[in-house]
Amino acid sequence: MTAITMVSDLALDPRTGEVVAAMPVSTPQHLAETVAAAVLATTAVGSVSPAARAGWLEGLANAVAGAVDTLVPTADRETGLGTARLTAEVARCANQLRFYAAVCREGSWLGATIDHATSDTPDLRRVAVPLGPVAVFGASNFPFGFGTLGNDTGSALAAGCPVIVKGHPAHPLTHAALADLAASTLAELGAPAGTFGAVTGLDNGRALVLDDAISAVAFTGSQAAGLSLWSLAQSRPRVIPVFAEMGTVNPVVVTPAAVAQPDALATLAKGSVQSFTLGMGQFCTKPGLLLVPAGAGVAPAVAAELEAASPRGPLLTAGMARSYAEGVRTLQLSGATLVGAVAEPGAGWGVCATVLTAPAARLVPGSPLLAECFGPAILVVEYADDAELTAILDRLQGALVGCVMTAGADDPDAPAVVTSLARFVGRVAVDAWPTGVATTWAQQHGGPWPSTTVPAATSVGAAALARFTRPVAFQNTPPTALPPALADANPWRLPRRVDGRFVPVPGRPGKKRAP
Repeated sequence: MTAITMVSDLALDPRTGEVVAAMPVSTPQHLAETVAAAVLATTAVGSVSPAARAGWLEGLANAVAGAVDTLVPTADRETGLGTARLTAEVARCANQLRFYAAVCREGSWLGATIDHATSDTPDLRRVAVPLGPVAVFGASNFPFGFGTLGNDTGSALAAGCPVIVKGHPAHPLTHAALADLAASTLAELGAPAGTFGAVTGLDNGRALVLDDAISAVAFTGSQAAGLSLWSLAQSRPRVIPVFAEMGTVNPVVVTPAAVAQPDALATLAKGSVQSFTLGMGQFCTKPGLLLVPAGAGVAPAVAAELEAASPRGPLLTAGMARSYAEGVRTLQLSGATLVGAVAEPGAGWGVCATVLTAPAARLVPGSPLLAECFGPAILVVEYADDAELTAILDRLQGALVGCVMTAGADDPDAPAVVTSLARFVGRVAVDAWPTGVATTWAQQHGGPWPSTTVPAATSVGAAALARFTRPVAFQNTPPTALPPALADANPWRLPRRVDGRFVPVPGRPGKKRAP
């Protein structure tokens, strides 16, 4: 367990605001010991075979899944997210860890490439190597999926990096339970001491980023906090990458043909309400801006559906609830008009889900109308024609995901909208709402600044491992000095490119797909 001082993180019940527990935060000594252990583990963690690390991740997945009956009640007491949601999230966490285990074992992420010497060129061999200890700052809104043992931790361990997680103060009990689970499981599996560490406390988080032993930072959360960590990392004598997924306004475009379909308005209204109020709007992929054809009556339809659904629930913290209320007021002061809202916020840190509308001319760079309002609010804006829609899209800032609702595959407006959205989002969804991020090989969960600090990176999916490695080329290196991934005998049985030709691993079964 963490060494303690008198400072505490309070676990609070969002439904009532009552104190559940006071969790002592880490001392500077504990931080120093945790970092030192990670440094000592770096070479061992990075040099073991991908299959061995995959075994660690699978063990963690089994441990998390096996502890669901204790993890869920603990998380529910301090997040108010509900047992059904949290049970599903524990399963997601375990499945993510298994996915990263499979990616790690498959090995193509190493990019092992061998060019044997010719009369004109030397022997060159290239492979991705781990960066070293990674500091992970988990999200408040997903204590399991993006928290202590979430995507960042799973992908960093898969890439061969020791991980130190700074626990989120919104759920300190859950962080402590997961940290203890991870430490004991990895020890039982024979992972080196220091493979996983955990600290708490705001000051320790800053110190972690500034510690010269830390080689990268992974963060999921608000833009303000993400940019603060990014600035800290830039101030170091040795600058390191900060992979911050911060989220912004995720736009949804509705084509004219889409709302001309029978029952389209009702379907659109229901889908939008379900999406922007899911988890009380506490998703980084929440749709924040709904762009609709003028005169289609979308805003009142969404407001009516919201009134009928009347979603209620608390936000995770009192600070988030205050920020949401201030955000809605700021939108109104910036030219938005209230169309509908849930009448009463409910108990604890509950807030009122809200539908607003604004003229297209108000969407100008720098306006709060184009900034994220974290929580269950959506802004509906009408566009008169294709030219005005294009002008609006050209003014939007980088986002994680953009959507287009169409009349089907033959909708004539769909191709142009998809092309426009792809210029400033990391994922384009067609006839699907943005909430929900699948952990797959093809996923891209990231986007242009300011949605993320590194637009080419993803925090979800197989490519997430690339954040924590860098390529190294070995020239005329004797076999005894080569890393196993580049040895001619291929002891790790990796897919590789040899002399320009891709060489799959013989006998390795491929994933069957439906025809």
